[in-house]
Amino acid sequence: MTDNLKNVAPIEDFDWDSYAEGDTYSKQDKEKLIESYNNTLNKINDKEVVTGRVTSMNKREVVVNIGYKSDGVVSMNEFRYNPDLKVGDEVEVYIENQEDKKGQLILSHKSARAARAWERVNAAMENNEVIKGYIKCRTKGGMIVDVFGIEAFLPGSQIDVKPIRDYDMFVDKTMEFKVVKINPEFKNVVVSHKALIEEELEQQKKEIISKLEKGQVLEGTVKNITSYGVFVDLGGVDGLIHITDLSWGRIQHPEEVVHLDEKINVVILDFDDEKKRIALGLKQLTPHPWDALDPNLKVGDVVKGKVVVLADYGAFVEIAPGVEGLIHVSEMSWTQHLHSAQDFMKVGDEVEAVILTLDRDERKMSLGMKQLKPDPWENIEEKYPVGSTHTAIVRNFTNFGAFVEIEEGVEGLVHISDLSWTKKIKHPSEVTEIGAPIEVQVLEIDKENRRLSLGHKQLEENPWDVFETIFTVGSIHEGTIVEMMDKGAVVALPYGVEGFATPKHLVKEDGSQAQVDEKLEFKVIEFNKDAKRIIVSHSRIFEDEQNAEKSSSKKLKRQGKKEENESASTPMIEKTTLGDIEELAALKERLDNEQAAAKKESKAQKKAKEAETPVAEEKAADTEVKSETDVKD
Repeated sequence: MTDNLKNVAPIEDFDWDSYAEGDTYSKQDKEKLIESYNNTLNKINDKEVVTGRVTSMNKREVVVNIGYKSDGVVSMNEFRYNPDLKVGDEVEVYIENQEDKKGQLILSHKSARAARAWERVNAAMENNEVIKGYIKCRTKGGMIVDVFGIEAFLPGSQIDVKPIRDYDMFVDKTMEFKVVKINPEFKNVVVSHKALIEEELEQQKKEIISKLEKGQVLEGTVKNITSYGVFVDLGGVDGLIHITDLSWGRIQHPEEVVHLDEKINVVILDFDDEKKRIALGLKQLTPHPWDALDPNLKVGDVVKGKVVVLADYGAFVEIAPGVEGLIHVSEMSWTQHLHSAQDFMKVGDEVEAVILTLDRDERKMSLGMKQLKPDPWENIEEKYPVGSTHTAIVRNFTNFGAFVEIEEGVEGLVHISDLSWTKKIKHPSEVTEIGAPIEVQVLEIDKENRRLSLGHKQLEENPWDVFETIFTVGSIHEGTIVEMMDKGAVVALPYGVEGFATPKHLVKEDGSQAQVDEKLEFKVIEFNKDAKRIIVSHSRIFEDEQNAEKSSSKKLKRQGKKEENESASTPMIEKTTLGDIEELAALKERLDNEQAAAKKESKAQKKAKEAETPVAEEKAADTEVKSETDVKD
């Protein structure tokens, strides 16, 4: 036994420390064991995408096995887009960290999806692939959809083929989509759910349209209502009922006839195979209202109706659903100053009218309202005889006068020349205004053309009969210049009369020209009663005075020369010029004294004197004739 013990040699590299701790593997064995174990695990690196398998899951977490020494945990929120996830499904994960402080493998499904998202989105668009997406929330104009971890935009018009009234009902739902647009620069993705539905409906449309026939009656559902018509779903294909085909009567909006989601029967009016347009009608399912119109209705009957349309030329009145008549503006009232239908009524008014014309074949009817009242022109001569005076209302102005209304339907014209006796009116607005009352006198009646000639100034006596005695030619009056023109000035004279002075008659004594608002004296140089014209002059006043002074000076000089000649020669009057009467009387008295002295002379001389007497008398007579001539001049 001793020999046997001696033959046993100790292990040279035996690790007594490991043995003491209970570890029976040597370093080499341990390294081999670790290497053998590591070969059973996947080789993974941080920051790479790998495929793993779901081993377990709850409401908060999903455990994923990627073949590593430990499993990774991913938040359940990262799988919201895939509510059908279950144990055993393969998923892609992104290795954030192989081992954290707690030795846990950190994985992210969201990051893995983002890393592969653009590649998969582009492939889905190229291959026209149907993908799934999770609708996260609403946004302006549509929805935000999570597709492969990318936030894509779903326009509201691309959610469904029919308009969506409640967007919130799609939030938190997973739906199928097609990628319709990608913008790599801004990393924008646009998806559509409508595109999937349209593909399915396209085949249905072809089948439905192939079976359509004009006049066919179908049941449909009101899908959309617009201002111009109604879109109806016929079971996969849409048709349009134009607003004019909804009702025989006039309507303002289709909502007056139909409502959304209402089921209605429609008739096919027309359709287009290529453009897939279908025209539908609703009113065509009922008989035309004109066919049901009372056969006893005739011209002259009084009917009631509602104004449905207004135009400048008239109003359309509906006397029965779908049966309308036109009241022309000229048939609304006997008055003539209102020229638009809006002056008489508005849409929705209930009116009464008389049937003027009725054409059942053409389905036309004309109505009148004024016929319900008596014609004011029927007895116009008795009611408003020539010469009678009345109070009228000014309705309109023209350059030549004012149109006034004495009563409804009775209008007349006051010519501008009949507004005033004294003032020269350029426009009626100088005397009155629209809407104001005015007193008028009937001057002339034209019953056939429904015209009255009226006057305003005729209510007063013609003052020109009096003016004729006041403003005599040569008379001087104070006046004020109220208006200056190229041809002269208008001068306001007493008693409200206006005169006219040409520029040469406006020169003042100092040579300056008279101005507006200047008050001066004027001499009347022309008065025309018929033309109501007075021509005046300021210049003529001082010009006449100057001429009179010159004339008087000439007379005195001439008279002085005559007296000198008479004293130097035989007393004899050769010629008497214009002078005052006192001078002529003195001259005559002197001649009489000389003749008396001559009679006292001798008889011899008396005979000689008597012989000369006829000559003296002849000269005296000649002097008197010349004196009268000068006075006349």
